[in-house]
Amino acid sequence: MPVRLAVIDIGTYSTRLLISGIHLKPTLEETIKSIEDILSVGRITALGRNVKETGYLQKEAIDETLSVLKEYVLIAKEHKVDKIIGYATQACRIAKNGEEFLEKVRELGIDVNLIDGETEAYLSFLATAYGILPEGSFVMVDQGGGSTEYAYGKKENSGYKLISSKSFPFGIVNLTEQFIHNDPPKEEELQEMKNYIASYINQIVPSMKDTDEIIGLGGTITTLVALEYNIYPYSSEKVHGKTLSKDTVKKWLKKLSLLTVEQRKAIPMIEDKRAEAIISGIVIFDTTLEVFGKEFLKVSDWGLRHGAVIKEIIDMFQRGKEHVRSS
Repeated sequence: MPVRLAVIDIGTYSTRLLISGIHLKPTLEETIKSIEDILSVGRITALGRNVKETGYLQKEAIDETLSVLKEYVLIAKEHKVDKIIGYATQACRIAKNGEEFLEKVRELGIDVNLIDGETEAYLSFLATAYGILPEGSFVMVDQGGGSTEYAYGKKENSGYKLISSKSFPFGIVNLTEQFIHNDPPKEEELQEMKNYIASYINQIVPSMKDTDEIIGLGGTITTLVALEYNIYPYSSEKVHGKTLSKDTVKKWLKKLSLLTVEQRKAIPMIEDKRAEAIISGIVIFDTTLEVFGKEFLKVSDWGLRHGAVIKEIIDMFQRGKEHVRSS
């Protein structure tokens, strides 16, 4: 009987639930390979809307997110999980009422952790490494709503080594609020955004420039895969591991930035709320490829939640394969 673990990622833009089955095997590698996705769902709750401007999580955003979390707890209990853990990221890190919100989350029965950007990068690195299994060195780009993480690592023996990581305070929510004031956006707005993003990425290029490949994750880049490969309804299996060229990313940036938000909403592969901020996400990846001088990127559908499952497994082996079941 596998150990069942529910992981909830409370992000600045979306709130996601993953229920995984962990089949304990003799080795760490075999156990990670045994991870079984039982259920994966996500909702765009935009918890971080206007938080940079006001300093506070907005009541409407809090209520909407808590409503989704209550639903997730019920789903987790229906699946008889052994443990429910949660991770809160950038919006809760910077909001003055972030801890107050997290107390309400804990009251729902979620063991929630407020993590810093480096921990967020590490979890996404684990997901990317063991989800994609790159052969050489790679830079993981985890584009979020309020922050974007870059992690550089490489394959070492039978596992993966994280060499360096950095969390930057830009994501699709705050970039959209800061730079896009027209619908559709003007070219100069997008160029200003690109320059702003590049000023951050240039800080890490010296320590990460020898990477063999770029691997992207997050709702924007998986949506681009769905658009490019005509995947509808969305399928994690069909999206995971796909490759996008720099030219393809630029093509979709140009195509979608000429449309209004309402016109983007009419495209089946784009969720209504994502239509509002997807342009900023594409600019992040377009700029990343340009600054690193890469022609392609690979896409991972595994993210922070899978990384959290892998971390639980690593911790289990470090403790001598104790159960992850809560007492």
